[in-house]
Amino acid sequence: MKLQMHSIHFDADNKLVDFIQKKADKLETFFDRIIDGEVFLRIEKNESNENKVIEIKLNIPGNQLFAKQQSNSFEAAADEAVESLRRQLKKHKEKLVAF
Repeated sequence: MKLQMHSIHFDADNKLVDFIQKKADKLETFFDRIIDGEVFLRIEKNESNENKVIEIKLNIPGNQLFAKQQSNSFEAAADEAVESLRRQLKKHKEKLVAF
């Protein structure tokens, strides 16, 4: 799956980009018609340790899925966001089968 990575106000490490790409690629096992996606990585300026924010937007035929997670590391936030998208894809697929 083609993902565009956008790291806002910092440069993302290649290991992080590869990690997110591998996680997102696993979503294709649940729904094989994902067109593409965008990932936004951002560090919020606040006092808490959970200042890493990841937003993932997936384009699928006739719809768009979105997940936003905040955590103390980008890896943890990516895990949570991908899990959220997995649930959304599963729900979307069930709706398609119902028709």
